[in-house]
Amino acid sequence: MQYIIKASKLEGVAPVPPSKSHTMRAILFASLAEGRSVVRNYLASPDTTAMISACCLLGAEIHIDADQLIILGTGGKLQVPQQIIDVGNSGQVLRFIGALAALIPADTIITGDESIQHNRPVLPLLDAVKQLGGFAEAINGDGHAPIRVRGPVAGGYAALNGEDSQPVSGLLIAAAFMRGTTELHVHNPGEKPWIDLTLDWFKRLGIRYSCNNYTHYKIEGKTQLAAFDYTVPSDFSSAAFPIVAALITHSTISLTNIDMQDIQGDKAIIPALKSLGANIIYDEQQKILTIKKSQKLEGGELNINDYVDAITILSVFGCFVNDPLKITGAAIAKHKESNRIESITRELNKMQGNALPREDGVLIRPKKLTGTLVESYYDHRVAMSLAVAGLASEGTTIVNNVECVAKSFANFAPVMQQLGADIQVAT
Repeated sequence: MQYIIKASKLEGVAPVPPSKSHTMRAILFASLAEGRSVVRNYLASPDTTAMISACCLLGAEIHIDADQLIILGTGGKLQVPQQIIDVGNSGQVLRFIGALAALIPADTIITGDESIQHNRPVLPLLDAVKQLGGFAEAINGDGHAPIRVRGPVAGGYAALNGEDSQPVSGLLIAAAFMRGTTELHVHNPGEKPWIDLTLDWFKRLGIRYSCNNYTHYKIEGKTQLAAFDYTVPSDFSSAAFPIVAALITHSTISLTNIDMQDIQGDKAIIPALKSLGANIIYDEQQKILTIKKSQKLEGGELNINDYVDAITILSVFGCFVNDPLKITGAAIAKHKESNRIESITRELNKMQGNALPREDGVLIRPKKLTGTLVESYYDHRVAMSLAVAGLASEGTTIVNNVECVAKSFANFAPVMQQLGADIQVAT
């Protein structure tokens, strides 16, 4: 499937999808709780399907409706999965379920697609499970899935690299259900807002823990979770695409159901863009974010470790500002659905951009883009970023293999069309 895009002006009001990070945690915690939980306004995506499937294999019972999930939890008593768990393209399911598998006194085998098997490292998680007394291995010996994990672990001490937050979050969640107390020592902690998001769930559900500067954690085990009713808020990482689209096309749009009080770290892109001249106004009472035509968009330097998923769309933004934009703090972006540093710079340069990959980010010198045929690398954020670039480029931009957009923003094209974008979908 392809997107075919031409230069456009945008206007109007549109929603953005529910948060993927909140959806995934809501499903996981409801599956660990005792009784019947309801997750409303969940994100329907392949990652969500993978999490649901994995949790069902561990003993949860999940009923799927159009706008809510009804989840009958396990009460923390996970069953031995009767088949290999396939996480699809979800690194989050790989790391979270991989950690929970250490609670089970039998082998759990977890695999995924090509990206999971070759680009999503899992050694920090496996090493930590072994330190806690469990068995964990990368079956092919290459530090990637498929993995085999066997418990049960009862608590203890483990140290791990925390550049990628997902193994840390996974171990924190698993530790809450171990029989004893667990201490985690995290070296090089990164992506801290995603840890904050996990800890915010701990607070919401009454899970006892202590955290010292993201490097030392102590988690009391034997957690018993009560069922809950939760409504998933809108996703800031998805909102970034229409926000930047409006800015680079000198348009005015509004996005609804935006809660700036939510814990999501990706909301940091909004003050970051405002610091570079973006005219963005938030109505707290109505929860509406309005992006207005800006007089002058500046370059500068942004350390985006707190919102690293924005690297691709900020690289597009950098093509349309007055001065060079240096993006740093994003080394972990090389290990997402694609190597996002290489992917986005290569494709923007195909569009006659001037983007230079760096060890921990990108340097973009502003330059008018010209539409051409570009590749998504089967990465949803690369695909949407290039589509946004096409809205402010000369000629026609064609983005290949955009089915991956369903991972986080399945109705991206209709939402953008609603705002006036000239985006056609071809199969």
